[in-house]
Amino acid sequence: MSSLPVLALLLAAAPSASAAPAAAPVHVVMTTELGELELELDAARAPATVANFLRYVREGRYDGGRFHRTVRAGNQPGSAVKIDVVQAGVAPAQADRDHAPIRLERTRDTGLRHVDGAVSMARAGPDTATSDFFVCVGPQPELDFGGRRNPDGRGFAAFGRVVRGMDVVRRIHRAPAKEQALSPPIRILAARVVGGGAATPARR
Repeated sequence: MSSLPVLALLLAAAPSASAAPAAAPVHVVMTTELGELELELDAARAPATVANFLRYVREGRYDGGRFHRTVRAGNQPGSAVKIDVVQAGVAPAQADRDHAPIRLERTRDTGLRHVDGAVSMARAGPDTATSDFFVCVGPQPELDFGGRRNPDGRGFAAFGRVVRGMDVVRRIHRAPAKEQALSPPIRILAARVVGGGAATPARR
């Protein structure tokens, strides 16, 4: 009996030498004046967004930054679609040094969702996100692709989640604020990649 069919089956079952392994999650520990947050970033499903965020982390741009915004039930009277998030970014004096905006990785394409603790990029129009990010407090499906919070319906780019420190996030969410502006802002003391994680370069 010929061995060719057996050989063909073995070749078909063998993994392709050119197939790259999926990128491992990357962990970032962010120390705020209210405590630590550990973020797990999904470099496999949101590679451009994760790479952009890590560029700011590795450049030390979030050191001295701040959580500056809390959006909760009582402070969004002008919005028909309510959400619960806290938003953070680099120090205001550094905002004019932001890198170029990145393309929007839509939840329709990544499969990521704005669940409780999801980390996502703040934006105005599509492809405008730079350094500001937010954390969901409770599930926020209206921030996914097709959601109604942003009139364009494109949603926001979720790229990870808080795996430790949601108690800190909730304290920030409840902190004193003037309308949506935290007063005073909650300072970010440091942000560091832990565990040797890496991600692909950001795509423009």
